[in-house]
Amino acid sequence: MSIDDRRLGELIVESQDLHTDAMRDARSTLPDIKELGAERRSVPVDPDRVAAMNSDRRRLLRNGGLGVGALAARGLIGSAFGSAIVGTLARPIAAQTEADVDVQIFQTASSLEILAVNTYAAALELDFIANGNEVVKTFAEMTMSQHDEHRVAFQNMSEELGGEMQTEPNPKYMTVVEDATPGLTDPMAVVELAATLEEVAGDTYLANLSLLSDGEMRLLMGSVMGVECQHLATLRAVGALLEGGAEELIAIPTDPAALPAAAGSVAFPSAFESPDMASPPEEGAVA
Repeated sequence: MSIDDRRLGELIVESQDLHTDAMRDARSTLPDIKELGAERRSVPVDPDRVAAMNSDRRRLLRNGGLGVGALAARGLIGSAFGSAIVGTLARPIAAQTEADVDVQIFQTASSLEILAVNTYAAALELDFIANGNEVVKTFAEMTMSQHDEHRVAFQNMSEELGGEMQTEPNPKYMTVVEDATPGLTDPMAVVELAATLEEVAGDTYLANLSLLSDGEMRLLMGSVMGVECQHLATLRAVGALLEGGAEELIAIPTDPAALPAAAGSVAFPSAFESPDMASPPEEGAVA
């Protein structure tokens, strides 16, 4: 595998800059979020809002999101995992106060970030990562660190809104990681698992973005979503080259003339991403 350390190092700097902007947004919004949470803790939830959220979830299920189309594409129709997804979406959201819905969203986001941190940490213990290219290892460590800071930001949001901090990994996707772990014997398997988790996070934040009740909350969610999208685009590109047997092209800079025709679209195959693997707001909420 040919890797240009200098240029990959530049990518690490760019990724860190994007992440730094997101965390600055998180810090700047906390004081206002704390005040908002205090105001809303005794305000009953708006029935129209809950109805709209449940409608959105049913639409996801009907139009392909986590419904039959998406499950079939991943070979999950009839599987225990597929049944769990459908069952989760089919259940209506329950919330007692206006703040509950937002808290659930941030608790679920926290659970996904915890899972990502744990997974990258496990990958870094693999010999072909730990003792491989030092810059690649640094990139993996930086990505894990970014997810950990996202975890802290989401946990802070949950607490400032009067909710409980989520400290456990997402229960549904934890099963996916546990099932995949024994098969992490080569770089492609690691890339595929990491890409799945990044897609889940990005899709979840996209789907839940419009459900948040406050613009500053949406600012944080959207900023973090941008970081996860960058992770996913990189993993998709690397995975496509590995799958195509073109490891020598995993280099920055690379030979554009030698790239396959799909190279220009593989990172973002659709003009607009659809939240096919989004977790519903209450999936990772503290019981």
